[in-house]
Amino acid sequence: MIKTLIEERLLTLAPIELTVTDQSHHHQGHAGNNGGGRFTVAISSNEFTGKSLMERHRMVYQLMHDLIPEKIHALSIKAISPDD
Repeated sequence: MIKTLIEERLLTLAPIELTVTDQSHHHQGHAGNNGGGRFTVAISSNEFTGKSLMERHRMVYQLMHDLIPEKIHALSIKAISPDD
């Protein structure tokens, strides 16, 4: 299951809070979707402290790079540090 794989990979960022939501059922038949799922990630981690929003997103995307676009068609990310 892709949701579980995403969660496991995000654990490497030692999250304080982590929610991964599979929204694929809302996007079936969406133009450009060749079978990958649509996921939303909300993660809080000390690893994000002092990092820009773009740097935080890159950290998450680096963990998912091999899953896009075949397994993940779209990924929405909310990445915060405990200081936010």
